[in-house]
Amino acid sequence: MQTDVLSAHLTQSGLMVSQRTRLKGIIGTGTNTAGAINIWDSTVAPTSATYGRSGNTITVTSNAHGLLPGQSIGLAFATGGATNGNYIIQTAATNTFTVTDLNAGTVAPGTACAINTRWLMHYNTNAGNDVITMLIPGEGIVARNGIYAAMSNLTSITVFYG
Repeated sequence: MQTDVLSAHLTQSGLMVSQRTRLKGIIGTGTNTAGAINIWDSTVAPTSATYGRSGNTITVTSNAHGLLPGQSIGLAFATGGATNGNYIIQTAATNTFTVTDLNAGTVAPGTACAINTRWLMHYNTNAGNDVITMLIPGEGIVARNGIYAAMSNLTSITVFYG
């Protein structure tokens, strides 16, 4: 049994851990409005972008993104039904790139998304000031760079790591 588990707490989006670690669990407090938490393997905030989806192809628009085909990135989608996760860039132009989603669907271009180095997990909260608790089974999720929490409509989040 691991006995050196640590915690970090925030009341807004931000960097929680700035080194390689394992995410062990999360406790968050919602508000009267439904919200969401995205946990990233990163030491910086995700970049805002937009996307559209046709079938399994997602086209992300992010001005001067600097990404290349074959590069791995994390994506989190605000709405529209695309699958949050880690993707390999298929094609890239100056302001757009494409990835292939596991699931098919149609989403109109211009829908919000976020980009970062590696996505770890997402959790939706309901509109009821509920406390959410999530324990990660086994040894936890490896975060190679650190843990960054991006929150919307939450009053606080605590992560357990080690």
